Amino acid sequence: MTGTVDEQMRDHLIRTDGQEDVLAATYQISTGATRTTAVIRRVIAPRDGDRLVHGNASFTSGYVLRAAAEARSHGEGLVLLHSHPKGRGWQRLSRPDRATEIAYGRTARGVTDLPLVGMTLAGDDATWSARFWTGNDEPAWAESVRVASPEFRICWNNDLRPAPHPTASQVRTVSSWGDATQAFIARTRVLVVGVGSVGLDVAQRLAATGIETIGVMDFDTVEALNLDRMIGATRLDAALHRRKTDVAVRLMESAATADNFTAVVHDLKITEPDGLRSALEYDIIFSCVDRPWPRAVLNQIAYADLIPVIDGGVAIVTFDDGRLRSSIWRAHTLVPGRPCMVCNGQLDLAQVRLDQNGHLDDPAYIARSGKESPSSQNVAALSAGASAALLAQFVSLLAHPGGLGAPGPLRFFLSTHHLEHVPASSGKYCPYEAETARADERHNLATAEGTKAQRGDSTTTPPAPGLEEAARLEQALAEAINGLS
Repeated sequence: MTGTVDEQMRDHLIRTDGQEDVLAATYQISTGATRTTAVIRRVIAPRDGDRLVHGNASFTSGYVLRAAAEARSHGEGLVLLHSHPKGRGWQRLSRPDRATEIAYGRTARGVTDLPLVGMTLAGDDATWSARFWTGNDEPAWAESVRVASPEFRICWNNDLRPAPHPTASQVRTVSSWGDATQAFIARTRVLVVGVGSVGLDVAQRLAATGIETIGVMDFDTVEALNLDRMIGATRLDAALHRRKTDVAVRLMESAATADNFTAVVHDLKITEPDGLRSALEYDIIFSCVDRPWPRAVLNQIAYADLIPVIDGGVAIVTFDDGRLRSSIWRAHTLVPGRPCMVCNGQLDLAQVRLDQNGHLDDPAYIARSGKESPSSQNVAALSAGASAALLAQFVSLLAHPGGLGAPGPLRFFLSTHHLEHVPASSGKYCPYEAETARADERHNLATAEGTKAQRGDSTTTPPAPGLEEAARLEQALAEAINGLS
């Protein structure tokens, strides 16, 4: 849910008289490769006589039927919520609550053809819990409830996603923000899209921080021209044309401090349907790509599916004679409550269409149009500043230092050593923010053509003779080192 919906529902359910209360809402499905998320769309406030408040609280059948009919009219599912005013943490169901949700679950499925979602709010610490009623007398409990806002919050079901214990390698990290914040951050599933100069550094530092599950998505292979920016990639990686994701996994596993670290590889493009579905498996996404079309898809996910996306990068500006003129890095968190990439000036809709049509890779088109081809300049010493800026956004989003959450867009100018808050705000008719919480009903930007247009020829040059043996020796050495740890 968005922060606005969270606040609206909490304001209703937490009463000044200390009694329980009830509420109805609707949801839209967001379908990942294996994870299904109910994204809350709209709150349906009760009218006079719609519920009974008597210490405990109960729905009337008229309220439930009215809410179910409204959900059906929008092609959405029904959510029924109630509060436990003195509760703390993830709440279980009492016998009366269970009976109520079983009965109304049948009604919801009959009217909307979708499962009922039941939710409970623990009033003492504002923790949400949730479950799906799919037709059985036992619910399918959610793993978490996420509130997408500049102060991103996740309520965890400890039975399904237990808090990891800090390790000896995390002593200084834990001392910086405490056990509770470490347990919260470590459980968050993070995806890094694009593991070049910035993304590879981000992935390693996330692993070192103790995050248990990190996904990396890229379809490119390592070349010699990548070695001045992909810190940790080797000449052997380039000679063997190893996938960037394989290099990222090797470096993450070396840096990981979690006892149960899992690296997930997605040799996909985010512009493909499979890439989009894979991205919907995660709680937070780092956008480390520089093409307009992939960034547009990630921009859309941040609002339609309520998965915060941390985006940014570095640009190098040179004089005509080749000397360095300046460097600019930008970083921003895309989440309801902060402007999208179009609104903050970092995504041109016309460029997205050109990228989809393959024109940005066509020298003849570039020459005819007078446009500049995508910049390829980068410097390892400067890209580190961009990765640091993205990671600072991540910490602000999750740890909330100063209680402010993720800042608005930031921009740093190397030539003048000036950091500024970019004065951007959401546009009144922004097409991306207009799709907030639409989930699977979003406009489809990821298409099958994303495979053809951006993958190109997937074949690679065979490695030179003798390199296979070098690769085997490298693997044996790595295994021996891991055996010592």
